[in-house]
Amino acid sequence: MTDLPRIASAGGSNETDPRPAGGQPDPRVAGSRRKRRVTASAVVLTAVGLLLANTVMVSWQEAEAGTDSTLPLDGGSIHVRQDGPPDAPALVLVHGLAGSTHWWDPLVPMLARSHRVIRVDLLGHGWSAKPAGEGYTIPEQGRRVGAALDRLGVRQAVVVGHSTGGSVATALAEQRRDLVTALALVNSGPDLDAFISDGFVGQLLFVPVVGQLLWPARTDGIVRRGLGTAVSSRDYEIPQQLVDDVRGMTYHALTATSRAADDYLRQRPLPDRLAPLDKPLLVIFGEEDRRWRSSAADGYRVVPGARVELLPGVGHSPMLEDPPRTAELLLAFAALHTGQP
Repeated sequence: MTDLPRIASAGGSNETDPRPAGGQPDPRVAGSRRKRRVTASAVVLTAVGLLLANTVMVSWQEAEAGTDSTLPLDGGSIHVRQDGPPDAPALVLVHGLAGSTHWWDPLVPMLARSHRVIRVDLLGHGWSAKPAGEGYTIPEQGRRVGAALDRLGVRQAVVVGHSTGGSVATALAEQRRDLVTALALVNSGPDLDAFISDGFVGQLLFVPVVGQLLWPARTDGIVRRGLGTAVSSRDYEIPQQLVDDVRGMTYHALTATSRAADDYLRQRPLPDRLAPLDKPLLVIFGEEDRRWRSSAADGYRVVPGARVELLPGVGHSPMLEDPPRTAELLLAFAALHTGQP
């Protein structure tokens, strides 16, 4: 009895042994199998090659500044927006990671009545250039904001930073004490211990190769869910423009800025940087922040004269969730340090 019936029964296969009666393999069948193996290997290698090519392309993707309202600076053009009387005291607004000038839209009408409001898209964000190389460190971002203000003829300004923008504002104050008269930080985590994890999916985005593969697949829905932690209420409708701004970023700009922000806080917490600057400081923090622990705002009290305001019922972005209250605090603070009645 041969093994053929046993093999067919065990494997559930109707194939017959390709060997002819002489016991030697049929060269035509063997050749066909080799072709199938070669074809399968080629498909796998092609798929891997495409994935790796996509990874490289996503990592080194770049873009130029997108509007005419730009200032050509070293490292890339920066988009700026100005509102209010040009001869009024300057109030500079700096957005956070993956943000843009649009995050301040609800505040501008109230602030621009009495101030020259200047908004800056950081390098890699909004309508500013998104180079594939370097230039994303927090000190470099701060220097670039200062250079933009110099181009605009601003000699003194109250600088407001939201989240990571607070680190950029701090870096600017460290470099340009002559330019920054006072600082206001809005939901800016003082150190990395205050950070609230953004979950497994958020962490995957920063895993090499995995993140590059995920980035092109981002949809409005995915981005909108990610932005949901920027507010306290799950019923808040994230403006489409904010979603578009995130989708307009390159993967390199996002991850390079994120790493730079972590490095800056790791090297030295913000309160330790601010304390020796001798600059008036206002800290606004939404109590319901889902990105930074609001209790960490107390860490800023080591800064001489610092004023800390906790806003109940508000999350990470007071300018979106409670514009009137946020504008009121900023205007009162700016009035004290610009001579504005």
